[in-house]
Amino acid sequence: MDVVVQKYGGSSVSCTDKIKSIAKNIIQRKKQNSKIVVVVSAMGDTTDDYIKLANGITEKPSKRELDVLMSTGEMISASLLAMALNSLGCDSISYSAYQLQISASGSHGKSQIDDIDVSKIEKSLEEGKVVIVTGFQGVNDKGDITTLGRGGSDTSAVALAVKLNGKCEIYTDVDGIYSTDPRKYKDAKKLQEIEYEEMLELASSGAQVMHSRSIELAQKHGIEIYVGLSCGKEKGTYIRGGKEMKLEGKVITGLATSDEDTSITIKDFNSNNIASLFEDIANKGISVDMISQTAPVDEKISVSFTIPKEELNECKSIVSSYASDEEVVIDNNITKFSLVGLGMKNTHGVASKVFKIFNENNIGIKLITTSEIRITCAIDSKDKQIAINKIARGFDL
Repeated sequence: MDVVVQKYGGSSVSCTDKIKSIAKNIIQRKKQNSKIVVVVSAMGDTTDDYIKLANGITEKPSKRELDVLMSTGEMISASLLAMALNSLGCDSISYSAYQLQISASGSHGKSQIDDIDVSKIEKSLEEGKVVIVTGFQGVNDKGDITTLGRGGSDTSAVALAVKLNGKCEIYTDVDGIYSTDPRKYKDAKKLQEIEYEEMLELASSGAQVMHSRSIELAQKHGIEIYVGLSCGKEKGTYIRGGKEMKLEGKVITGLATSDEDTSITIKDFNSNNIASLFEDIANKGISVDMISQTAPVDEKISVSFTIPKEELNECKSIVSSYASDEEVVIDNNITKFSLVGLGMKNTHGVASKVFKIFNENNIGIKLITTSEIRITCAIDSKDKQIAINKIARGFDL
């Protein structure tokens, strides 16, 4: 029988009553699937609370120590859920990333899983136990605890499903994946299914239902993901690809927004330095998303790019070695606004319709990037809600 890997997000385990409800659901599910592995996030807003605690000590907490601190949240959730199951007569055991030797590499706070030793998990499953695993974390080559970034528990769950050749189910506080965030647009439509490529673009563009690396991993190994409401009866959404997907569909599948980035513009920049600038930024592990530059005039250009707000200070120190303060413009009031759909590959006029709607509603565009299935515009944050409303109606999302 297939192993079922379930993941419960922070809102699903935010209090002991919810943890007890999840335990009862797991026991019922065990009657259908005897081998269940559960990945848990930290309770509620615990991660945010820990970051505030750290910032109360110092403005620049050590990333290593921050990972040590934040990893404790998942350990608490895992042990409490195991206790809840055991108290109901269901044999259960919790494991941390350290106990399982979930090996990870990369920088603290945004590491990637390299491998998982599942021997302990398999042994516990054979003994009839429900196995609870801490999400969001791994162990690097120095033996230090490291974390995978926001939403990293999704990646933990998919990675375990890959290693155990099992199914993956993601349970959260929404009953599936919607065309856009229903909290921002009340008429958003729930999707019965979505293709890996579309979900990856949406997740990378700010949709917070899934961690983007978890989608990459699922697509690479052909792991179908079910996303649904924890302890709910409503049918959720399947993320998958291949022959099961409909060949024809809407041009636009979904809309995502993100307020997590800031843009940096360097004026009168020597075009010969463009490669070394972005190499220096990359060497610091800073993620660059949107990039735009003007045509060179006497080897001078204006170049703009976006980075996560949390990495602004580190990026500014790099930029300062290439340009004076007067030549650098920083804009923190941007929203990345993305439309995604496989139908864009074979449909013309999508971009012109977007730009027309923006123009009719006096929404200025600061930066634009595109792919075969995505259009992303950086707009002023104050225009975000009207942009969501008008575009969602315009494309029937």
